[in-house]
Amino acid sequence: MKDFILKLAKEAIENFVKTGKKIDIPKDYPKELNEKKGVFVTIYKKPRQLRGCIGIPYPEMPLIQALIEASVSVCLDPRFEPLKPEELNDIFIEVSVLTSPEPIKTKDVSKEIEIGKHGLIIRRGLQGGLFLPKVPVEQNWNIEEYLENLCYKAGLTGDAWLDPNSRLFKFEAEIFEEKN
Repeated sequence: MKDFILKLAKEAIENFVKTGKKIDIPKDYPKELNEKKGVFVTIYKKPRQLRGCIGIPYPEMPLIQALIEASVSVCLDPRFEPLKPEELNDIFIEVSVLTSPEPIKTKDVSKEIEIGKHGLIIRRGLQGGLFLPKVPVEQNWNIEEYLENLCYKAGLTGDAWLDPNSRLFKFEAEIFEEKN
């Protein structure tokens, strides 16, 4: 399934960049991809420079559909210029398939999350932010730094996770990565 997911994401990215169109869901695909799952697609420029990361965090649609949607969206990550055809030979992709987000029920978050295992989502009103499980590892953050930076990403104060109006969720990710 790993190879299929990576191949489909790559095909969706290349097709969109070259034609501006989304690919159709293939006729033959692993039936496990019918399960509703969240997914993130990350593009790196070689050797490992972030070029885009967009996803669908909640299990709103079958994974096969979410994968194609995220693959198209990552080409237009608003933090970067749209991906260009001449860049296609210099990128590699990573796909993170997410478990369903679960509410964190205690304010002693350190008892419920593990750095490197759990991604986090914060929601307060219309504001929200998400970090994949790998982010605090890459940034060498402890749990407090992880939570603080998550709040900043959501446009909140660093301690907003303590606010009773804020909701925290945790999830895990299975990561599939192209060789670069």
